[in-house]
Amino acid sequence: PALPVLNYIDTHVHEKLHKLRVIPSEVCDDSVFIRRIHLDLVGRIPTPEERSAFLKDTNPKKREAIVNQLIETKDFTEIWVMKWAELLQIRTFQNQVSYKAALLYHNWLRAKIAANTPFNEIVRELLMSKGGTFSTPATNFFQVELETKKLTENVAQVFMGTRIQCAQCHNHPFDRWTMEEYYQFAAFFAQVKRKKAEDPREQIIYDGSGEMQNPLTKKTAVPKFLGGEVPDTSKASRRELVAGWLSAPDNPWFARNVANIIWSHFFGLGIVEPVDDVRVSNPPSNPELLDALSKNFVDYNFDFKRLVRDICVSRTYQLSTHTNPTNISDTRNFSHATVRRLRAEILLDVISQATNTENKFKGLPKGAKAVQIADGNTSTYFLKTFGRATRETVCSCEVKMDPSLSQALHLLNGDTVNNRIKQGGVVRG
Repeated sequence: PALPVLNYIDTHVHEKLHKLRVIPSEVCDDSVFIRRIHLDLVGRIPTPEERSAFLKDTNPKKREAIVNQLIETKDFTEIWVMKWAELLQIRTFQNQVSYKAALLYHNWLRAKIAANTPFNEIVRELLMSKGGTFSTPATNFFQVELETKKLTENVAQVFMGTRIQCAQCHNHPFDRWTMEEYYQFAAFFAQVKRKKAEDPREQIIYDGSGEMQNPLTKKTAVPKFLGGEVPDTSKASRRELVAGWLSAPDNPWFARNVANIIWSHFFGLGIVEPVDDVRVSNPPSNPELLDALSKNFVDYNFDFKRLVRDICVSRTYQLSTHTNPTNISDTRNFSHATVRRLRAEILLDVISQATNTENKFKGLPKGAKAVQIADGNTSTYFLKTFGRATRETVCSCEVKMDPSLSQALHLLNGDTVNNRIKQGGVVRG
């Protein structure tokens, strides 16, 4: 059947579904949409007043209007600070990262996202950062992981969406990366050095001397972009070169990776899934859709808010979870919405909102939300039980979304819900 198209996202999704002879579900009703969009964009349920006003609104563009409104809120910023804080492993760590350093790092990230700084500029500043971990908080990226090879792997996995760990000791069995390419890319980070500042809790990050040797050939690896060319290292520092290459509009990895991460937030599934395992043997489910998203992301000057807006106003995002005979078994092509579990932080915040009670977390005032927690090591029994990321690795798999018996028992008998009801919280529909 001929289907309404609200933007380019629908065009590419419908083309794929047409090839598969799959008919997408109908669009969800307003009561479902207002709840979904609040949970996805700002991590809370709509208030009864907000819900009532939306349902009564006769403006045919009211869904676009609520998306535009929520994207500009502080709560929207907090959601994405939390997501990127996980990937950047913002947490205290033994003698490496103090609580002050972690908090400053988190605040730096929040300021950048709140100002809607182009995302490639954020990453470029991060990879080029020098100075004290207090005075220049972005340098904590190099303090979280001290080992050069692990640091290299983290850069590839977080910003390029590709896992190159296997190529450290042999040619990657499921991808194009060779052992030689691994050490050539690692050579960009071989000159990162650290020293103590006057404050013993602070470290100074700077560029010194250092080379990366291929353990197989015993030769010094020449810095080379992953899947790219050998740059002239006499014109800039190695980190400046790799930061410029990675954040460039024509980089084949960065925009696609960030676009895929954003998409997965709203659908519970990436176009490439897992989002950080891009390889030849794990192709995107809809290459044309991913190409379109990444192209528009670049055209928007890496303004991720505009890409979020595109996704949320598309017909594809607004589909119902109710299936039809043609799409009941579809799990990869976005022909219907899926029932998605709430993340640990958002679930706790929603319970607090519904019961009209307040949280108290280390380093935050009473009434703060779980999504605002800066330190990955600050947690509660509830957050651990429901799978909050520990930020020990950059893997997207750290956020656990699988159900468990302990979760069910805790909701039934645990202190999180029961204590809030005893405090006089009123359960709101």
